[in-house]
Amino acid sequence: MTDSIDLRKLPIERLIERAQILVEALPYIRQFHDSTIVIKFGGAAQVQPELKNKIIQDIALMAIVGMKPVVVHGGGPEVSRLMKKMGHEPRFIAGQRVTDADALDMAEMVLAGKVNSEITLALNRAGVNAVGLSGKDMNLIRAVKLFHQESADGEKTDIGFVGDVLNIDTSIINILDKNGIVPVISPIGVDEDGQRYNINADTVACDIAASLKADKLILLTDVKGILRDRNDEGSLINSIKADEIEKLISEGIIQGGMIPKTRAAVDALKSGVKKTHILDGRLPHSLLLEIFTDRGIGTQIIP
Repeated sequence: MTDSIDLRKLPIERLIERAQILVEALPYIRQFHDSTIVIKFGGAAQVQPELKNKIIQDIALMAIVGMKPVVVHGGGPEVSRLMKKMGHEPRFIAGQRVTDADALDMAEMVLAGKVNSEITLALNRAGVNAVGLSGKDMNLIRAVKLFHQESADGEKTDIGFVGDVLNIDTSIINILDKNGIVPVISPIGVDEDGQRYNINADTVACDIAASLKADKLILLTDVKGILRDRNDEGSLINSIKADEIEKLISEGIIQGGMIPKTRAAVDALKSGVKKTHILDGRLPHSLLLEIFTDRGIGTQIIP
């Protein structure tokens, strides 16, 4: 999984540059040593092999230098592909997948099976110990059925086995943490009767970060961050306070899928997470650029 470069063939100037980069990263390594960092792994970074490889390397480096990454992943596009292959046309209401019993089985096959095992294997091959988990394991994610609210008067639509997070039990994460193992978590939860639910991965990542009182929550997306003008990437908002988010939503600056993402990030901050970051996962090594440099990328939301 690592890039193979024969350092013996590089000119001494290049070697000095590489050494300088490591020296410049030292204050950040010291600052974030032993810090819990929850990463929502999704979008292009999860499905494009080259980008995925670089994110895996970033997470591995974080673990090797003493940080505590916790990975939560989605897998919507792959779920849709399997559904179509099996003759089921995916349906969505307000961005939520309508999930009948067959769709739930296929979602769990992809999320807790294929995607989770691929990320876990890649991390192991990159030199860190990682274990794949489903939200069903040791009651990690206790879920409640989620209805789509159709209108302001409270009318609701049943969208099937789609859930929301009721409670996070961090016991298994704490056990893995004490043994230096990176958890890789798929967003499948269960209710008190054992019924499984598919849950939005952003929501799961935010709730896990809140339960762990994480130092950072990082949401990888396919956009540069929060833009004042969605058609102008130069209008990126680098940093914003949590209490400004609703104003940007009412002004139409934050739209669509960014609304639940930013609201979940704000909820995480209110629950004790120190900082949240929305990063463009299409940018190679976006995690390292955010954590190990002064410049940073994307949008940070702070209390």
